[in-house]
Amino acid sequence: MGIGKWISGAIGWALGGPIGALIGYSLGALFESASDDRTYTSNTGTSGAGRAYTEQRNSFMVSLLVLSAAVMKADGRVMRSELDYVKGFIRSNFGESAVPQALKVLQDLLQKNIDLPQVCAQIKLYMDMPQRLQLLHYLVGIAQADGHVSSQELETLKNIALYLGISQRESESVFAMFGDKLEDAYKVLEISPEATDEEVKKAYKKMALKHHPDRVESLGADVKKAAEEKFKAISIAYETIKKERGFN
Repeated sequence: MGIGKWISGAIGWALGGPIGALIGYSLGALFESASDDRTYTSNTGTSGAGRAYTEQRNSFMVSLLVLSAAVMKADGRVMRSELDYVKGFIRSNFGESAVPQALKVLQDLLQKNIDLPQVCAQIKLYMDMPQRLQLLHYLVGIAQADGHVSSQELETLKNIALYLGISQRESESVFAMFGDKLEDAYKVLEISPEATDEEVKKAYKKMALKHHPDRVESLGADVKKAAEEKFKAISIAYETIKKERGFN
């Protein structure tokens, strides 16, 4: 089937710079296996806007795999639970046929030295904040996959957030989306437990707009679907605080 639903069409900016240097060989091998897949190799009949959309979406997915590899090997070992998380994510969002293709690229990346400052600088240049926040949310999910985030993984995640231009408050909000305590709920909404009820309501509205799945709609229905989990975590945090405080 060639590349299938995972990557189709032109790659875009991720073929250049430090990411291109890391991923070029792996994608080249996939190009060879997909040489008869017209969806992948040809842009005939594709409008400028359509091609730009495809390139941005595919560059997002390539960047996701590069940063996934950096997080997975941060503690010196790659856990099966982490690989299962990646496979589950790819399978649920892009289809079963995409799994072996994405894993092939990921396995190549796990053998390479990833210069995080340079890679993240390239991503920051081409992705807006909603897209970068979505990347971080996915990466935290990988680190959490085995039920424990090592100090090395946490340090890597914090560095990625820093290099991507994500503030400490914003990154702590994303980290807290995977927690289930009351204090996590406040961090998700980027407020302190001392906030008034009115401030809680305003914070929820602000975060709901900031992380709405429509903010990453330009990356396609599959990435938008993944963003819905992040949006759901914000609603759960708000409901947790409302229940604790007893207001509607």
